[in-house]
Amino acid sequence: MFKSEYKKKVLETMSLEDYVKKSQKNKTMYATAAERLLKAIGDPVLLDTAKDPRLSRIHGNKVIRTYPAFKDFYGLELVIDRIVSFFRHAAQGLEEARQILYLLGPVGSAKSSLSDTLKKLMEQEPIYVLADAEGNPSPIQESPLGILDHEHVPKIPVRHLAITASPWAVKRLDEYEGDLTKFKVFKMYPNQDRQISLAKTEPGDENNQDISALTGKLDIRKLEFHAQDDPDAYNYSGGLCRANQGLLEFVEMFKAPIKVLHPLLTATQEHNYRGTEAIGNIPFEGVILAHSNESEWEAFRSNKNNEAFLDRIYIVEVPYCLQIDEEVKIYEKLLSSSDLSKAPCAPGTLKMLAEFCVFSRLEDIENSLKVSKMKAYNGENIKEYDARAKSVHEYKDLASNDEGFSGMSTRFAYKVLSSVYNFDPKEIAADPVHLLYVLETTIKKERLSKTEEESHLTYIKHYLAAEFKKDLTKNIQRAYLESYSEYGQAMFDRYILFADHWVQDNDYRDPDTGSLMDRELLNQELTKLEKPAGITNPKDFRHEVVNYSLRYQAKNDGLNPKWTAYNKLRKVIEANVFGKTEDLLPVITYTGHGNSEDKKKHDSFISRMEEMGYTQRQVRRLVEWHMRYVDQ
Repeated sequence: MFKSEYKKKVLETMSLEDYVKKSQKNKTMYATAAERLLKAIGDPVLLDTAKDPRLSRIHGNKVIRTYPAFKDFYGLELVIDRIVSFFRHAAQGLEEARQILYLLGPVGSAKSSLSDTLKKLMEQEPIYVLADAEGNPSPIQESPLGILDHEHVPKIPVRHLAITASPWAVKRLDEYEGDLTKFKVFKMYPNQDRQISLAKTEPGDENNQDISALTGKLDIRKLEFHAQDDPDAYNYSGGLCRANQGLLEFVEMFKAPIKVLHPLLTATQEHNYRGTEAIGNIPFEGVILAHSNESEWEAFRSNKNNEAFLDRIYIVEVPYCLQIDEEVKIYEKLLSSSDLSKAPCAPGTLKMLAEFCVFSRLEDIENSLKVSKMKAYNGENIKEYDARAKSVHEYKDLASNDEGFSGMSTRFAYKVLSSVYNFDPKEIAADPVHLLYVLETTIKKERLSKTEEESHLTYIKHYLAAEFKKDLTKNIQRAYLESYSEYGQAMFDRYILFADHWVQDNDYRDPDTGSLMDRELLNQELTKLEKPAGITNPKDFRHEVVNYSLRYQAKNDGLNPKWTAYNKLRKVIEANVFGKTEDLLPVITYTGHGNSEDKKKHDSFISRMEEMGYTQRQVRRLVEWHMRYVDQ
């Protein structure tokens, strides 16, 4: 199976004549690197954001393009759309076909991951490589079109034929006295491991790195058999050589000496470059993809000696993710590829970390809370909480171009998560209590400026901890109340009974005591329950609850719904039960269970918390944290 797939994927041989015939009917056989990559990416899926309240707030009800090939990249829809636009324009033969695609962003902003994805996509579509009579492929994987002209292939657009033949091919043409029938064509697939049309170049030592890293150089071992200017004495090992008809990734490009970058000028503009020996121009029909962080780009751009490059660079900014929900998905993706994917993670842990990182990446804004800005970027409707809050687009208009280029990176977050999961020596698990501690201690070790450190610690203590306390209280209360399910149901049934009589304007006689309750007394009893929950329109609320109950009874043989089934009334009951925090202590505390009934309720509480996603050790730790800080 593997062997057959290997042969199928790597090599197929045909005569040049067959290639000419087939290529005039099948344009994919002479497609450029940009065209092949565009085909591998596939058609976009149009997403109408007006149909989703959250997305509509983020994107202003626009229809945006999404690409399944990049489904694992979260919060980068606009970035990916710009990258695809580059390849679309390059495939059309526009100026982008002669430019370097440059990903600009802070460390850990997914630049390398985007590059890796593009290289994998490049492997999906085949290339056609010229080979000599003995079946040796061109050392630069060049296209057969380099030795053809429009007379040979009249149906192929002229722009696809403007390819320089390599010195290797020219030598064979001379040896064959112009007989093209002696050439063969190989169908090959780009491959990163074998450096077939895919290569990666990194800056080396400034003192000894030269252009050979891109162009290749003379192989002195071959001088015994060939002259120095013989194309066969040349070692086509440079990045531009290996990436012809494919993609060259230049990592941290602007760290390289300027002399090393010179071949890129002609490779992009003229689609050929000179080697280190006098062997003629070497063709390059591929894509150059570079990436680095902002400081290196700014240093390069500010140097007037580099002006020739600046007009040849297509910049795509890749900032950090600024959406909390998407940031959480990034953490989930990172964890899914590790052993921690099966380890317990308490509710709210990843969201808390995402909020911290996103908050650190945002710029301060006048006359508005930074937290409101963060929630607006996440697509939340914050007008309910902050009357001074602005829309996403207002916030973005007020932000500088640098927003999202500083703050805590995804790598920082992943290291924090690793520490949190391994914090407890007896259990591999993560929870917000440990996260708060690890965040605080890590920030103090990061060697940040005093202002940044104080800002981050203030946010952790006065916002993250406070919000977690609220969420934890709700979860504890819910687990506590569900331990008293009979009590909650009784309160629910009683409210429905009183509300039904009040709505019908009927008196109610208590069957146990015989006492009569008129509409005013019923109103007083109902108000006692509604007031703690802040019900502002009791009349409409009572009608709504009664109608819901009657509909349910009609479908379920006259039975009332469970008290947890109707969320609005559930909140009313919870508000009444939790009027005092100390009411919870006999059940949630781990000590002092005076009787078996208290112990039973405590065990039930623990079980409910486990159902929510906490481990037993986490429940105890969170309860103790809650009891310690609940009154602060």
